[in-house]
Amino acid sequence: MATRTLGRAAKTLLAPALALGATVGLASAPAQAAVWSSCEQYGNTSLNGYTLYNNIWGSGAGSQCIWANSGTNWGVWANHPNTGGIKSYPNTKKVINKSITSLGSLTSGYNVTVPSSGAYNTSYDIWDTAYKYEVMLWVNKTGAVGPLGTSQGTLTLGGHTWTVYKGNNGSNDVFSFVRTSNSSSGTVDVLPILKWIKDTKGWFGNVTIGDLQFGFEITSSSGGLDFATNSLSVSSS
Repeated sequence: MATRTLGRAAKTLLAPALALGATVGLASAPAQAAVWSSCEQYGNTSLNGYTLYNNIWGSGAGSQCIWANSGTNWGVWANHPNTGGIKSYPNTKKVINKSITSLGSLTSGYNVTVPSSGAYNTSYDIWDTAYKYEVMLWVNKTGAVGPLGTSQGTLTLGGHTWTVYKGNNGSNDVFSFVRTSNSSSGTVDVLPILKWIKDTKGWFGNVTIGDLQFGFEITSSSGGLDFATNSLSVSSS
């Protein structure tokens, strides 16, 4: 079971480049008609209101290249060894910057193509602006991966049924919602989930939601595997 590690996705550009256990960037980007690609550890760009990150952050990582046709149509080729620990979280980010009570709606739709092997999850990673609270929504998972914390039971909310976990990684609280069956496409009504954490459980107050990220948290992809976000939408009011 993979364990959650400090400082993963929200602070990509704030963190120094870490020494990896394997050389990053030797692989070539996949043959895509992409407008942008990068094999750099923290390669990033902004496209049509979204920010893309290659984000290879875990120790012992291998090679990984990201490509994008837009901020909502992108993918990665990753070749990370079959060892424990999360290696990367390539993702696209939409900035929300609204408090929970000021949000009238927050929804997202996703469509992905993911491999049948390896160890990874496809997830939303939602942060408050102070990076004290992290809400993860796992829409699918494969291999020996699991969320941080202890199970809080099963909940149907936001259009999906989840097993909920509550934990802390030493820097911030982590609330993980793991879909009880894998999904490659769908729509998530995010705001009721945030309100449930705030109002029903009292795990945080009226925090300001900063980053809403969506991507692939990869533990292993030995031999090289392709992950693609075919489409993504994030809407708020």
